[in-house]
Amino acid sequence: MTGFLIRRVGQALVVVLGVMMITFIMIHLEPGSAARAYLGVKATPSRIAEFNATYGLNESLPHQFFSYMNHLLHGNFGISYYYQEPVSTLIAQRFPSDIFLVGTSSVLAVIIALPMGIYQAVRRNSLSDNLLTGVTFTLYSMPDFFFAFLLIALFAIQLHWLPPGFVQNQNSSLSITGILAEPSALVLPVTLLTFTSISGWSRFMRSSAIDTLTQDFIKVVRAKGLPERLVLARHVLRNSSLTIITLLGLSLPSVVVGAVITEYVFNYPGLGLLFLDAATEHDFPILMASELIIGVATVVGNLAADIAYGVLDPRIRHGV
Repeated sequence: MTGFLIRRVGQALVVVLGVMMITFIMIHLEPGSAARAYLGVKATPSRIAEFNATYGLNESLPHQFFSYMNHLLHGNFGISYYYQEPVSTLIAQRFPSDIFLVGTSSVLAVIIALPMGIYQAVRRNSLSDNLLTGVTFTLYSMPDFFFAFLLIALFAIQLHWLPPGFVQNQNSSLSITGILAEPSALVLPVTLLTFTSISGWSRFMRSSAIDTLTQDFIKVVRAKGLPERLVLARHVLRNSSLTIITLLGLSLPSVVVGAVITEYVFNYPGLGLLFLDAATEHDFPILMASELIIGVATVVGNLAADIAYGVLDPRIRHGV
């Protein structure tokens, strides 16, 4: 297991370095220049020269890259062009909001999707299985923004039960305290992310559980007289959840950037909305930080999934 972890960490470092290099190069391939993209076509040469000198863009490309790497090692992502604040500060302000939103919806989705998938596997091809399959396929194929608009139209416009989104008052809503001050506004975005996750995860769980139920060891434990609920809880659930472990690991980047569409529609002050605004404003320091964070989160998520595989399945642990 130790050798496996060393290899995985080494591969992860190479991938992260590659992501940094590719992101840096692609950002600097912007037609014209970063200064022209941010300041606009009417910017004067003196204003562009001042901008380049302020952010070190008048240096050679290799010098800029190594300077950027040095700053990253010290936890410095640069200064935002638009907000005129350290990017690390902007990320730190919004990161807890993303953890709360995506974490809450993911926990709810797992709690519902796992037993739902096993239930469908046990009662496969029954009326209830077909009904749940139809619902999950509908949710899975429905675009997130369309589902969000349906929720807003029903619960905010027609029934007037919930607000259509968050009302941000300067920086008050950027903290967890500010978000929890509007608990009713959390219901729709959490509902959207929860149901979109359930639609996919329950299908994977159903397929994996059906395969597990056909295995010989399930027949053996049933022949020994083990109650069906213990068969499902101790054997089917554990062996079928390996697929979900992978999905949870791959979903880690969504914890970092949130669900961009969800945050945009409901005006949720998370990293997804920050990165989207940075893209429209050509705020390259934030964009570079977002790509790096997403890359690191993807690598860490895959590594966490591999470790969890080894813990849940001894065959994998002993085989490395």
